[in-house]
Amino acid sequence: MNPYVLTILLSSLGLGTTLTFASSHWLLAWMGLEVNTLAILPLMAQQHHPRAVEATTKYFLTQATAAAMILFAATTNAWATGEWDINNLTHPLASSLIIMALALKVGLAPMHFWMPEVLQGLDLTTGLILSTWQKLAPFALIIQMAPNTNPVMLTTLGLLSTLVGGWGGLNQTQLRKILAYSSIAHMGWMIIILQFTPQLTLIALGIYIFMTSAAFLSLKLASATKMSTLTATWSKSPILTSTTALALLSLGGLPPLTGFMPKWLILQELTKQDLPATATIMALAALLSLYFYLRLCYAMTLTIYPNTTNASTPWRTNTTQSTLTLALMMIMALGLLPLTPTILALFT
Repeated sequence: MNPYVLTILLSSLGLGTTLTFASSHWLLAWMGLEVNTLAILPLMAQQHHPRAVEATTKYFLTQATAAAMILFAATTNAWATGEWDINNLTHPLASSLIIMALALKVGLAPMHFWMPEVLQGLDLTTGLILSTWQKLAPFALIIQMAPNTNPVMLTTLGLLSTLVGGWGGLNQTQLRKILAYSSIAHMGWMIIILQFTPQLTLIALGIYIFMTSAAFLSLKLASATKMSTLTATWSKSPILTSTTALALLSLGGLPPLTGFMPKWLILQELTKQDLPATATIMALAALLSLYFYLRLCYAMTLTIYPNTTNASTPWRTNTTQSTLTLALMMIMALGLLPLTPTILALFT
């Protein structure tokens, strides 16, 4: 893609998210979401592969539906109350509709069906943008909406997302689909705690972005999109394989890695709020997710590709890809757990 065009598209992505962050009026927030959607579509379709075009079309249709629902709900609220302010969304029908539309935008269950299919059709770089940056603007609106939203709805969305994200990924062999289900499960963790402590939602979102970026960039460096190709990475780059396995376990939430922090804090908060049943279901759903991360780690580190030789082959050249971002994200994904008290002090 032409670098000037790429610069314009990436600037528009940033602009759309910033617009939504800065807005207190529903029309401006809606415009930010639209700019965001329109900027990523050319990035998704740039390969001109039928799968990429299909994924782009699916993404456009779901995002357009969600945007139409947001506009309709905001207009309904303005008609009923005379208010366009985001914090004054008091009409119950409008607030429920907007939460459902935003859930469709970020891929929360039961509006998650587009997410694995779309991610499967994209390359890993665009998939990374879709899994991280594209979540920020809708999440900013969900956080602002949470005080006026029915708590049962938020709890249901959270529980369903963690369960669907765990169950859906169990039978997959395609890495992008596994990461899509992982994303759905993590979104569930963020939504479930939103009504009690929004600060924990922000912590979980930040850590999710670090861990997902580390996973996507590692797979991109290894040029792996299927589970079978992971078995060949061990002989090519053992250090990358070890760190990728650790990043996947961090996504699964194993101590002493960073991913354990948000899960631990969220379960602790749910127990404090006298919701032991919800906390138990969430913990059990995390085990489902952990199983498919362990499958990936097993394929990467404990199986050897049948045709691999241990000799260093002369044709294997050094990669020209920049690994600085990957290194930073990997450090964040693996080593933040000891800083938990500091992070809590900063956010709460």
